[in-house]
Amino acid sequence: MKLPSHHSGIIVAAIALVAALASAPILHAQYGGSGGQQQQSPPPSSQQPNPPAKAAQQEQKPAQQAPADPEEEKAYKAFTDVKPDSFDQQIQVGEQYLQKYPTGRYAEKVYARLATAYFQKQQLDKMYAAGDKALASNPDDVTVLVLVGWVIPHNYDPNDPEAEHRLAKAETYEKHAIEVLATMPKPDGVTDEQFAKAKQASLAQAHSGLGLVYFRQQQFEKAAEEMRQAVKLDTSPDSVDLYILGVSLSQLKRYPEAADAFKQCASMPGAVQDRCKQREAEAQKLAAAQPAAPK
Repeated sequence: MKLPSHHSGIIVAAIALVAALASAPILHAQYGGSGGQQQQSPPPSSQQPNPPAKAAQQEQKPAQQAPADPEEEKAYKAFTDVKPDSFDQQIQVGEQYLQKYPTGRYAEKVYARLATAYFQKQQLDKMYAAGDKALASNPDDVTVLVLVGWVIPHNYDPNDPEAEHRLAKAETYEKHAIEVLATMPKPDGVTDEQFAKAKQASLAQAHSGLGLVYFRQQQFEKAAEEMRQAVKLDTSPDSVDLYILGVSLSQLKRYPEAADAFKQCASMPGAVQDRCKQREAEAQKLAAAQPAAPK
C-alpha cells in the first residue's frame, strides 16, 4: 500500500542537508522513502579502532591519493553546477559522469544525489539501484539511509514475498542513520543553526520511516513512540505521520491521545483529512465510553 504524504516534497530538507554537509570531513552526507526491488545489504557494523601501535604506523605512512584527473574534475563540476531542483538534468549529467567514471573519486556523491533525483521522478527502481551503489562506497551516508528507509514502508506491499525482509532493511537503515546523525561532526563553513536544522529535518524523517515500519509490523507501541518523535522534530508535521500516530494510539486503547492526534491531522488539508475527521469523532466517543483509570 502506497501512502499519500506531503513529504513527497521531503527532499527539500534533503537538499538542505546535502548543501550543509557536502564538505564534511568524515561523511559524505548527500541527502536524500518504500520498498521496491532493493538488493542492499545492511550497513556493516563500525570497525574497531586501530591499536595504538598500528595507528602510529598508519600515521607514518599516509595513504597516497591518486592525482586528480582534470577531465573528471570538469565532469563532476558540471554535475554539481546543475540546479538542485533540475532533476532531469541532474540525472542526465550524473549518468554521463558515471558512464565515463564508474569508479571515479566522486562516484559515491553522484550516486547519492541521483537517488534523490530518481525519487523525485518516482523512478523507484533506479533510486534503489543508485542507493545501493552509494551505500556500497559509504555505508554511513545518511542521505541514502534515511531516504530508502522512509520510502520502503510508504510503498509497502503485503503480498510481496520480500515484504518483511524489506521492512527489516528499512528498520536497519533508519536506526543506523539516527546513530550516525548523533555523532556527525559539524563541517567548516556551516553555522550551528544550519547544521542543527539539517540534522533535525533528517532525524524527523528517520523517525517517521521507522514509525511506519513498526506500524506495518503491528508493533503499535513502538510505532506511536517513533511517530511522536517525528511529529515533535518536524517543523511542519506530516498529516500521514499524525494519522499513523492516531491509529497506533487507538490500537493501544489510548483514545484521548488518539483523538488529539486525529484532531491535528484533521486541521491539515490533504488526502487523509477526511479520514482524520472521522477517526477523531470515533476516538472521542471511545474515550468518553472508556472507564476512568483507577486512582
